[in-house]
Amino acid sequence: MLFSSPYRIYSNGDHSITIEAGNKIDTKINQGIISLFHDLSARKIPGIKDIIPAFHSLSLIYDMGVCKKQAGNQSVFNFLSGLIQNSIEYPITSVNTVSRSIKIPVCYDPSVAPDIALLAELHSISEEELIEVHTGKNYRVYMIGFLPGFAYMGTVDKRIATPRKSVPRTFVPAGSVGIAGEQTGIYPFGSAGGWQLIGRTPITMFNPANENPCYLQPGDEVKFFPITLSEYKNWGSHEYTH
Repeated sequence: MLFSSPYRIYSNGDHSITIEAGNKIDTKINQGIISLFHDLSARKIPGIKDIIPAFHSLSLIYDMGVCKKQAGNQSVFNFLSGLIQNSIEYPITSVNTVSRSIKIPVCYDPSVAPDIALLAELHSISEEELIEVHTGKNYRVYMIGFLPGFAYMGTVDKRIATPRKSVPRTFVPAGSVGIAGEQTGIYPFGSAGGWQLIGRTPITMFNPANENPCYLQPGDEVKFFPITLSEYKNWGSHEYTH
């Protein structure tokens, strides 16, 4: 059994079904969601086009025609709901859901961290203390969303947790490391965004040419470490591995 707490399964449009296990950011629930994601993926169910895990929910995007043929006299919803419940109650034990530990370099220089001084002042700490707090713990990747490869990570220490900007920026450079509430994340490529920017990493977060385009995956454990501006600018001259 992947979940010890109640969950619900509901239709989410004509081609999607969702399971929701609570309504809060919780490591145990999120691990259950990620395990369910791996389990359903391993079953290779015909007609399933995509499986999308989030903080405490998971959605299946499906081909109605293919699933109707499999459902027989059942509705597609009941058919898929049964498959999901079976996967929850009798998961495939061979599925590997071990978290990866990944270290990511971050430059916290003000030239690439436009909000670091503001946040330090807001929380009545020095920029050096803010960096120590941000790099002082491991962060769990709870989900990928917003942009391809954008990892929602948590939880941020309450000493530096800060709401999103009331007015988002029209452009945030790729690799920007931000804080929004008790979450931290990395912009995989340039886009608009409202997170508080406290640094930037030289690591590419999304590469469509790779077999797995997203550098980070749900369930990963991330540890940031500081690098200088010079190191940041020269990082591309050598290979980085985790």
